Amino acid sequence: MPTPLLDVFYPIVPDADWTARLVPLGVRTIQLRLKDATHDEIVRQIAASRTVCDAHGCTLIVNDHWREAIEQKAAFLHLGQEDLATADLAAIRRAGLEFGISTHSPEELDIALAAKPDYVALGPVYETKLKIMKWAPQGLERVGVWKKRIGALPLVAIAGITLARADGVLDAGADSCAVVTDFLTAPDPDARVMAWLAWAERRRG
Repeated sequence: MPTPLLDVFYPIVPDADWTARLVPLGVRTIQLRLKDATHDEIVRQIAASRTVCDAHGCTLIVNDHWREAIEQKAAFLHLGQEDLATADLAAIRRAGLEFGISTHSPEELDIALAAKPDYVALGPVYETKLKIMKWAPQGLERVGVWKKRIGALPLVAIAGITLARADGVLDAGADSCAVVTDFLTAPDPDARVMAWLAWAERRRG
C-alpha cells in the first residue's frame, strides 16, 4: 500500500546524534542505519531517534534491526535482501510496522514484491563511495523500468544522488531520493541539508 510517510528527500544517518541534528531543520523522513552496535545500543539509539522524530512529525525508518524496531514500537523498517531472508515478516506485520526493501536486480525485485512491502528501493543508481557494491550503477533508465513494474508502490532511489542529479532521478520515475554521502561529507552538512529541503519543497509541488 503506498505510504504518505515518505518524503522526496530521504536522508540516511549513522546514529541518533545525526537524527537529533537534522530532524529539527525540517526533515520529514529519515533512516537510522546503525552498524556494529550492541542490542542495548541499538535500543537506545532507536528510542532517542523516536523521541526527536515524534516531536517534529518526522517518519523514522529503522534499518535492518527488526527485533529492536518491534521492541521500541517503531513505525517503519527498511530491510536489505539478506535481512529480508531472515526476518520474521509475520511478526513485523503483527507489530504494525510498515517496511521497505532494497533491490538491485530483477530477481531481487521479484523477491521484494512477494513480501508485499510498503516501498521498494533501487540502487545503486549512481556509483557510490559509501561502500563497495557488487552491483554496477543502475542508471536512470532502470529507475523508469522499476517504476513501471511496481506502479503505485513508492520507489526510493539510492546511491550517488546529489542535488545536481536529484531532479533527473525523480523525473525518471523515483518518488524519493535516499541521500547519504552528499550531506555527510559536505563541508557544512546542515547547510547542505537545508539546500536539499529547499529542493524538496519545490518538488513536493
